[in-house]
Order: sequence, then structure tokens, then C-alpha cells
Amino acid sequence: MSLDGRALTVHYVDVVQGVHYPAEVWFHEGRIAEVRPTVGRPAVWMIPGFVDAHIHIESSMLPPQNFAPPALVHGTVATVSDPHEIANVLGVPGVEYMIASGEQVPLSFNFGAPSCVPATAFETAGAVLDAGAVAALLDREDIRYLSEMMNFPGVIQRDPEVMRKIEAAHQRHKPIDGHAPGLRGPELDAYLAAGITTDHEAFTYEEGREKIEKGMKIIIREGSAARNFEALIPLLAEFPDMVMMGTDDLHPDDLMRGHINERVRRALEGGFPPMAVLRAATLNPVRHYGLTHGLAQPDDPATFVLVTSLDRHMKVLATYVNGRLAAAEGKPLTAPVEPQVVNAFAPRRLHPQDFQVPARDGKLRVIEAYDGQLITGEVFLEPRIIDGQAVPDPERDILKITVVNRYRPDAPPAVAFIRGFGLKRGAIASSVAHDSHNVVAVGTDDAALTAAVNAVMEAQGGLTYADPAQRKVLPLPIAGLMSHLPPRQVAHAYENLTRTAVEAGSTLKAPFMTLSFMALLVIPSLKLSDRGLFDGRRFQFVDGWV
Repeated sequence: MSLDGRALTVHYVDVVQGVHYPAEVWFHEGRIAEVRPTVGRPAVWMIPGFVDAHIHIESSMLPPQNFAPPALVHGTVATVSDPHEIANVLGVPGVEYMIASGEQVPLSFNFGAPSCVPATAFETAGAVLDAGAVAALLDREDIRYLSEMMNFPGVIQRDPEVMRKIEAAHQRHKPIDGHAPGLRGPELDAYLAAGITTDHEAFTYEEGREKIEKGMKIIIREGSAARNFEALIPLLAEFPDMVMMGTDDLHPDDLMRGHINERVRRALEGGFPPMAVLRAATLNPVRHYGLTHGLAQPDDPATFVLVTSLDRHMKVLATYVNGRLAAAEGKPLTAPVEPQVVNAFAPRRLHPQDFQVPARDGKLRVIEAYDGQLITGEVFLEPRIIDGQAVPDPERDILKITVVNRYRPDAPPAVAFIRGFGLKRGAIASSVAHDSHNVVAVGTDDAALTAAVNAVMEAQGGLTYADPAQRKVLPLPIAGLMSHLPPRQVAHAYENLTRTAVEAGSTLKAPFMTLSFMALLVIPSLKLSDRGLFDGRRFQFVDGWV
């Protein structure tokens, strides 16, 4: 349905001027023609559409064309999207796949040029994007920024290849996203001096405040695994022009329930000024990244959202894009489309002996996973030894973790131990393993680990739970990251897998999401790559025994 030649009587919210008032809003050729102040108390409020200021679409397990329908239902009209997940698997063709998929739907996907493919030199990815490839991507008009610079040690030390990528963005006047968890003091100063403009990794108020005071914009991240809203939202009251909202990684079940609208509603419920809240979710990212979908101003594209109120009861009623209704009454008008399947997978068959860990003198160096956080800890624990092998001890929540190279079938699995997953039986495995996306698995015994990893290999990508009684698989045939199925079906399958893992003892809210970050070496402190146990503080491999 088009609005051309028509008017809506609404309570109009002007986030640019910081005012709101009853108005008739007129439309012409997909744009806002005029806003005429009126009187009365209109039943609905008109606000600019929401922007997710930092998200990896791949983590929704949906390609852009199928991510859009549920996102539009929640009032999201644009994303700032780093496609480095698929770039780590497929390289530049993966980025082009995401752009082409996004062009099929009425949601503005603003993709960046991935800056760290692979994320580090300590893991095996499916592709490499050097400074030349990054510069070529930045030359494109549909690449709007340099994606998160995760190699903060390389920036601080002024690594030549890293600096060439940063300089390429500066030359093209495109913003540079940051990724600097816990970075403060002189090291932060050195990082910022390179021209880094944002950070979505701050996880304490003090860290976020220091970064803002030094000129960095903070994206308050509230996703499926990392949840920093409560810690960082006080910054909105103090620095309303320096805050944005993002999800980073949002799994399909959470996307079906809500998106940026829920972060906005929570901020309103917390008593934060409505205009500041709306600006963080609309104006601030539009201005920072130079987005073109507009802010519901006269002459802007008629892209906006109708909501019931600007308080804790706020509900999205309808979403319009370029003057056409895109979603209403909780339903998208854009149907999901079966996408093209692209992949890079060298499947192999593993055996229980591949995961054995011969006993040695000393204690185990164990990864400690935390619910709702990407960071991990490091603990030293007495091993359980059986027949000369160090084995899992579910009673003490000491489980095995493995990362198996998906690109080279001859590479041996990396094996270590982890605490925090809580499984009492079985194993979970995933080909979503940031950032190189090898196969990662956690299990209570070698047989379960083998079954779970082999199920992912056979599907050439997916999520799996396996124990002696059952095996459940959600196939992800698009780069081992995304499904070809409709959004609701993917969400249902994911919820089923999560429920099965919880029934098997997992104490994590999102065990598969947490699992996917256990190979992310750039997040301290202890992680596992396909090449071994890695200390993210010292940025070097470490022994599994101490």
C-alpha cells in the first residue's frame, strides 16, 4: 500500500529538532512532502525507523533477505552490518552475496569492508582479505565504512598491513569501527590516535565513559550472548549524542521476539529521556555513518514507524519504507524467499581417539565461560585421569572442548578443557565459530563429541546436539552460517536445540551462542583455535598443562 497523495494524522516526532507535536504528514512519490502542525491528540506516534548500529546478520542464521521480514515487524529499517563472518569463509564473494541478498528486500543493509580476515594469524580461515582487497571494497559506494578493527594490538603497534587498511578508509572519508574490549589508558589513546571512531565491546560503565570522554562513540550492545545494556545505559543520560544501540550477534529466536525496539522500550522503562533514547536508535547512527534512508524529515524518504506511545508500553504498529507499508500488526508484508546456497566446507569423519588428551604432570589450564559474556576466564584444575587419559568430569563441570578445521581435512583437532557449560550428558557442536568458523564442540565424553562434530560435518554446516539416545541437527548450508529455511522455522529449530541442551544440563541461557565465541581469539582471556589454546591477553599460544 502506497501513501502517495495521502496524509496521516499522527503525533509527529522530530528527532533532529528535538520536538514532537500533532501533525498531518503528507506524502508524494515515496517521500515526505510536508509536515503540517495541527491540534488534537492523535492515537499514534510517528518516529524514524530504528537502526541497529552494529550487527553481523549471519549470526541470525538468516541471509539478509530473510532477516528483513521479522526485523521490519519490529520497526527496524536499517542496519550497520559487518559481513566478516561470511568473509572469513568465502572472502569477497561472501560480501557480495550479502549485498545482493539485501538488495531484494525493503530494508537498508549498510555493509562495511571487513578489516580482519582472518581475525588473527593464529587460526585457519577460508579466505584472506589483505589491504588491497579491503581498499577495493571501500571503493564501492555500497560499502559504507571499515568494519570493526579487532586487531587492536596491531593498531597499537602500528602494524604496516593494519595501518594500510585504516589509511584506505581515511583516504575515502569513511568511518572506522573499533573493537577493543577492556582497552583503557595509554593503549586506548594509541588505538584512538589511528582514527578509530566507535566501540561496541565496552562492558563496564567506567570503560564506556573513558572511551566517550576520549572521543569514541559507544554502541550499547545487547545481543543473544553479550548483554551490556544494564551496565552501559547510564551513559545515555550523560552523553546522549555519543551513544548508539546495536545487537552485534542476535540469534533467530531472539529476533522473532524483538530487535532495537525492545532496547528502546527498556530505556524508556528506565526513565531515560524519550528524545535521547530515540536519537540513540535513529539520529546518531544515521549521522555517524551517513545513512541515506532519512530521519522522517520533510523531503526525506517516507521511511518511518508508527508506535502506540513513547513509554514502557511502546508497541510497533506499522513500518513504512519509501512510502510503502512493509509490516503491520506484527506481520511482515515481505515474504521470506528461499536463498541461493553458497558454501566452503571440506567434510571429514572423526573418531573418538582423535579427541584423546594423554595425561601429564600438573594441572589443566581450563577455559571458564561466563553466561551473557564474550570474555572468558582461566582456571587451573586437577585433571580426572582414566587409563592414562585426561577425561571430562561433568560432576565438576569440566568438559572437553574441540575446534576442528573445516577447510583442511588433514588437520588434527585442537582439544582443551572448559568450565561453565554445565552439560551432564552429550555434546553440542557448531560451524558458527567466530571468526574463522571452524567446527567447535563441547562435550561430556569423546563418543558424544565425535557424534556431534560428525553431524555438523555431514550437514556441511549447522548446529547439533548428540548423545547416545538422540541426534538433532539444524543445517546451515549457506557458508555453514545461515539457513535456507523461513525465519520462523529456523527460530523454532534453534529453540528446540537450545531446550535440548538445557535439558542435558547446560546452565547457559544461550549455550550455542556462547559456544560460537569460544574460538574468538581477540576476546580475552583464554580461547581455543583450530591450532591450539590461546591467551588473548598476551596474544600467544599457551600450554594446556601447568
